[in-house]
Amino acid sequence: MKIKYFLPFFLLGIFPVHENKNFYNSKSVTNPEEYSIQKRVVCSNGAVVSAHALASKIGIDILKQGGNAIDAAIATQLALAVVFPVAGNIGGGGFTVARLSNGELIALDYREMAPGKATRDMYIDKDGKARTDESQDGHLSSGVPGSVAGMFALSKYGKLPFKKLIQPAIDLAEKGFTLTEREANSYNGLQSSLKKYNTRRSAFEKDTPWKEGDLLVQKDLANTLKRIRDKGADGFYKGKTAQLIVDEMKRGGGIITKDDLKNYKAIYRKPHVFDYKGYTIVGMPMPSSGGLLLHQMMKMIEDRNIASMGFESTQAVQLMTEVERRAFADRAEYMGDADFYKVPVDKLTNSAYLRERMKDYDPDKATPSTMVKPGKLLKAESEETTHFNVIDKEGNAVSITTTLNDSYGSKVVVGGAGFLLNDEMDDFSIKPGVPNMFGAVGGEANAIAAGKRMLSSMTPTIVLKNNEPYLIVGTPGGTTIPTSVFQTLVDILEFGMSTEDAVNKPKFHHQWLPDVINVEKGFPKDVEENLKKMGYTVQQRYAIGRTEVIRVLPDKKFEAVADNRGEDDAEGW
Repeated sequence: MKIKYFLPFFLLGIFPVHENKNFYNSKSVTNPEEYSIQKRVVCSNGAVVSAHALASKIGIDILKQGGNAIDAAIATQLALAVVFPVAGNIGGGGFTVARLSNGELIALDYREMAPGKATRDMYIDKDGKARTDESQDGHLSSGVPGSVAGMFALSKYGKLPFKKLIQPAIDLAEKGFTLTEREANSYNGLQSSLKKYNTRRSAFEKDTPWKEGDLLVQKDLANTLKRIRDKGADGFYKGKTAQLIVDEMKRGGGIITKDDLKNYKAIYRKPHVFDYKGYTIVGMPMPSSGGLLLHQMMKMIEDRNIASMGFESTQAVQLMTEVERRAFADRAEYMGDADFYKVPVDKLTNSAYLRERMKDYDPDKATPSTMVKPGKLLKAESEETTHFNVIDKEGNAVSITTTLNDSYGSKVVVGGAGFLLNDEMDDFSIKPGVPNMFGAVGGEANAIAAGKRMLSSMTPTIVLKNNEPYLIVGTPGGTTIPTSVFQTLVDILEFGMSTEDAVNKPKFHHQWLPDVINVEKGFPKDVEENLKKMGYTVQQRYAIGRTEVIRVLPDKKFEAVADNRGEDDAEGW
């Protein structure tokens, strides 16, 4: 798959990267270099797989300069904020799961927070109607961004100066990069929203349609990144950038204040770890529901010999659907920010509880969601998110999912700062029983409160085999994220599938409500018909996620696979 890009010279290895140096010469953006998007690579020294080739290449370049997987991950994320603004960001948030070369496990939470002026019923009008239009688009939908704080918190485990890690992103923003046809079409589809929600013109707006080969230059974003380079996290959360955010809020009716920005902190949390048939699975704890949901789903199938059923057989899909249904029912009732609500994690993962959850499972028919309630506890989360993985030869493994929530988040570009803000407030339960943009419902556990972090479905995951990294997995996709990671792990660990097949074969999804099995194009028609006969409603939908996987092979080489559903790219060294 060939795409013509203006590839910066520093990615071609023409000269080394130096701290605080501009990596372009004056002619580099006028010399197009053709290169391929790689979907699979096998390598020995390190691998990066992400949603954009330029970001993956920058990550590998950092490894070649002596950086470790942490450094490469930070540089990749910063590059994605420039070249993949649909989800890559500095105006959103995310989660990092990592396993360091010394064996230490890390879970870093830089999820967005509700602003200090947020209230429980802020999206309910005088007639009691939930204003999802306000929670999903525009200035009022934005939580306090966490991505910049997250990258600085993570950087203590890196080896290279942060200034070196951010410079490639600065150069890409300042000098520009050429668009693919897909990207041009995406920006064209954004124009009406930009006009509706923005108070200042941004680099994404254009009077004539974007087309393949156009150069996207983002001067305001470059200047924002320079302030971060020169002043650290304070270059975002204080000073000029903070003032630009607050000014944008005032112009558009948002509520993020200087104090909200100044007081934001990324938090290291205890990773959610469980065993599955001898593998150690490491995920995120609350406020990400992903680790807990994955735990529940894997354990509910553990004793049912799913391997004998076969990949996407009627029996396997039906079992996994019922498992997904029950886990998502629990999500709606019990899961939220554990700093604000006591999430009964131990009880939700208790083996006796999970056996009880499956007592009414019938392998011959559907269990309607009207009959599946949240479990009775025993006494005693665009779908446009983006995920990327990095591993290095020292054994550092990093799994990062980061998001603006919907495609291009709130659709609001901060005037003079050049970056999009998230619309993560919609991930709260804005009114009990009212679904968010992904159809997920919730209640008290995920109600809005000032300073609270909204429940997420992001599921960055690392699987250890013999206490060493074996799989690094994750995907975007809103509420389809946990089920896609679940299916990918089952495909590899149970069905023995190749990494490429586990990533690219058709996926399916169920989330309790709505009571529908969503399937991708190419899902087996006979299985679909069998499921319908069993009482399921099955609907074909657009692509489910964009799963990225790095697998450590028996010879200790790294296999990185990028999803065919997008222009994702795997790079290795």
